Amino acid sequence: MRAVSCLRGELSVLDLPAPRPAAGQLLLDVTRCGICGSDLHAKDHADELTEVMTAVQYEDFMRGDTPVVMGHEFCGEVVERGRGVTKEFRTGASVVSFPLLRADGGVHLTGLSPRAPGAYAEQVLAEAAMSFVVPNGLSPDVAALTEPMAVALHAVRRSDVGKRDVAVVIGCGPVGLAIICHLAALGVGTVIASDFSPGRRALAARCGAHVVVDPAVESPYDALADRRGMITSAPALYELGMGSMEKLRRVPGWSHLYRVADRLGAAGPKRPIVFECVGVPGMLDGIVAAAPLAAQVIVVGVCMGRDELRPAMAISKEIDMRFAFGYTPLEFRDTLYLLAEGKLDAGPLITGTVGLDGVAGAFAALRDPETHAKILIDPGSDARVG
Repeated sequence: MRAVSCLRGELSVLDLPAPRPAAGQLLLDVTRCGICGSDLHAKDHADELTEVMTAVQYEDFMRGDTPVVMGHEFCGEVVERGRGVTKEFRTGASVVSFPLLRADGGVHLTGLSPRAPGAYAEQVLAEAAMSFVVPNGLSPDVAALTEPMAVALHAVRRSDVGKRDVAVVIGCGPVGLAIICHLAALGVGTVIASDFSPGRRALAARCGAHVVVDPAVESPYDALADRRGMITSAPALYELGMGSMEKLRRVPGWSHLYRVADRLGAAGPKRPIVFECVGVPGMLDGIVAAAPLAAQVIVVGVCMGRDELRPAMAISKEIDMRFAFGYTPLEFRDTLYLLAEGKLDAGPLITGTVGLDGVAGAFAALRDPETHAKILIDPGSDARVG
């Protein structure tokens, strides 16, 4: 079969042996595979990522000096079932799969380990236990977005965001755009998106952002200034506390009123929820310094370098910071059904399709934020990006 191999930062189309499914596995003809931002990082910085993964005791992540077939955002048709796989996965069924594979005595990351070749290829292996038949005739283009949209769903769920909340999305690359799609699907009242790229700002609006900001011109937090209950400075917080107590102390049993307000979340500043989707050094400290008091920050962007943070600043503003990575099998399944039932619109993310011979050109094109967000690979196509 033909596949795209990555070695020392170079992408080459090779003829490789066709895989065979082991017990519990499916062999899929790849119909579509997305090019992920992590693939762009891994191509040129595999050894840095290997160091991180080794720290969490995964020793088989891809390395710069070892060839690997990438591709973990895929949809395919069942060609062959391994022993023990149920008839749910009939031949020809369209399937998406959680990108984990049993091989060589362990569980490996599909497309990010030489032990689990990915879907930049004509065929790929998948575990039946982690695979889902695509419902409702959902197109392969959109079905292949299940994986990145599941990443975004996990991040949104980590935030506990509600319809009355204000969400600020910093960075409108594929992850930020996917998060905006989910926030729109949830009906979040105000979604503010920030990106230097005019093209990405336009996509953010198409995905459902209510306010789109160029951070070179204005801060995304300026759009929060007229949101009642947002506190942006320490003196304002002090005045809120003092003024509230001056009024409450005139009421008999004031402490009971205070407790009720506290349980309802009305005793302190209203929190914005900030999704950091850039992943470059300095972003976290910049957000802590600029965000309103009591902001909740969900870190989704993967910073490849070391970063600095001023804890005293975060403490004085009581910033709540959470980190989000990956998704659960249930979130993966739920994302597929949100897409298939039309409750989640991910179509605006798709900006191009290439064949295997066009993958190297697609990687280059994706470095220009004005042109593309998500490029899909169709192994049966001869298309290339211009």
